[in-house]
Amino acid sequence: MEHFDVCIIGSGSGNTIIDERFEGKRVALVERGVFGGTCLNVGCIPTKMFVLPADLARSPEEGGRLGVDLRFEGVRFEEVRDRVFGRIDPISSGGKQWREQQPHVELFTGTARFVGIDSLEIAIQGEDEPYRISADQFVIAAGSRARFQDLPGLNDARVAGAVHTSDTIMRLPSLPKSMIIHGGGFVAAEFAHVFSSYGTQVTMINRSPRLLRKEDEEVSALFTRLMGERVRLVLNQDISAYEANDDGTVAVIAADENGVEYSYEAEVVLEATGRIPNGDTLNLSAAGVEMDQDGYVVVDAHQRTTNDRIWALGDVCSHAQLKHVANAEARTVQHNLLHPDDLASTDHRFIPHAVFSDPQVAAVGATEQSLREQGRRYVTKVQRFGDVAYGWALEDQEHFCKVIADPATGQLLGAHIVGPQASTLLQPLVQAMSFGLGVREMARGQYWIHPALTEVIENALLGLELDA
Repeated sequence: MEHFDVCIIGSGSGNTIIDERFEGKRVALVERGVFGGTCLNVGCIPTKMFVLPADLARSPEEGGRLGVDLRFEGVRFEEVRDRVFGRIDPISSGGKQWREQQPHVELFTGTARFVGIDSLEIAIQGEDEPYRISADQFVIAAGSRARFQDLPGLNDARVAGAVHTSDTIMRLPSLPKSMIIHGGGFVAAEFAHVFSSYGTQVTMINRSPRLLRKEDEEVSALFTRLMGERVRLVLNQDISAYEANDDGTVAVIAADENGVEYSYEAEVVLEATGRIPNGDTLNLSAAGVEMDQDGYVVVDAHQRTTNDRIWALGDVCSHAQLKHVANAEARTVQHNLLHPDDLASTDHRFIPHAVFSDPQVAAVGATEQSLREQGRRYVTKVQRFGDVAYGWALEDQEHFCKVIADPATGQLLGAHIVGPQASTLLQPLVQAMSFGLGVREMARGQYWIHPALTEVIENALLGLELDA
C-alpha cells in the first residue's frame, strides 16, 4: 500500500492547498470528475459568462425607457457556449497536466472510498482493480452534485435526453425554443434569466409560493413578481412525472397541494432543485467521520472532522455551498496542516451571497423574518434606488437596499439588496459587519461618492432609527 503525508480528495478548492510549502511532502490528490471542481467547470465561472450576454440581451428594454432605441436580433448560442468552454476547458486540462508534472504530487483520477481510519480505496478510471493508499492526514474536499430526482418517465430515452441539470444545460447543442425549469433557488433564478433573455420561452415550476424563499421576505416577494413578468411562473406545484410527446417535446406532470395534476410541455427541462454534498459517496463511517442529518460532514471551527486526522472543506461540509466559503476554509486547512500546534479557525459569522439574475440579489446576515422569529429587537430601513441620484438616472422604480440593525448597539445585523450592481454594493456592508463598524460611524465617518449608486447604502444607514 502506497503511503502519503497528505491525501486531498477533490481538485476544486482542495487543490489550492498544495503550494510550495508542500514540496517536501508526498501529496495524493484524488479527483472523480473533471479537474478543477464545480466552480470552474459547471458553477460560478461558466454561469456568469452566460449571464453577461443575457444582461446585454436585455438592454433594448432598458434603453427604451431611457429614450435609446436598441434592437434585439437574437443570440448566437453556439458562439456564446464555445467562448465559455473554449476558455474554461483548457484551464481545467492545463491545471491537471501541471499537477501531474509535479514530482511530489500523485494525481489519481477515480472514485475514492475510505476503507479504514487512515486508508483509502480508489477505483481508478481504466483500471480493473481498485488501488489502495494510506496517509497521515486526509482532506475531504469532494464538493457536491446536482440533485436529480428519479421520477417516473425517465426510463424513456426520449425523456432522459431532454432532462438536464446545471452540469449539462450549458453545453446544449443549440438554443431550445422552450424550457421548463424545476426549482426556485439560486440556480433556477440565474438560468431563468439567461435563457429567457436569449429568447427561450421559460416556464418555472416551484413547489413554494415564492422564488428565492430563503431571502428576506421583501426581497423574495419583489424578485418573484419581477421574474413572473418575464417567464411563465407556476407556484405551489411540484413535478411528479415526465412523458415523451410525439413531436419531440417533453410533458412535465406537476401536482398542486391538493393533488390536482397539470401538464406543461417544453423541448428541454432543467432540474434545479439544489445540490447534494458528496460525503455519502466516501464510506465515511469506515474512517470514523460523522455526517449531520442533512448529509454534510461534521467539522469543528478548525475544519477538523470527528477523526482528528481528517479535515474537510467546501460544499461537502458547508451548508452555505459557496466558493468564497470553500476558499476561506481551504486557507484554514492549509494552515492547520502546516502548523498543527497553532490551529487556525474559519470565521463564518458574516457570509455574503449573491444571485446573478435580473434583478441581482445580494445579502449578508439575518433576515427580518429570522429576527422576528427569535424575538430579537431590531430596526430596519428600506432605501429605494429611485430616491438617490444614480437611481434617477436609471429611472429605477422597483429596487431597494434594506438594512437591519440593533437599535441599542448600532451594529448591523443584516443587509439585503435587490437591483443593479447588488453584488458589488453589498461589500462595504459585509466589511462593516466583519470589523464591527457601527452604523453611524460607517455613514458619517467617510465620504460617499456623489452621485454613485453607493449613496443608496449611505442613505439606508442614515435612515436607521437607533436608540441614541
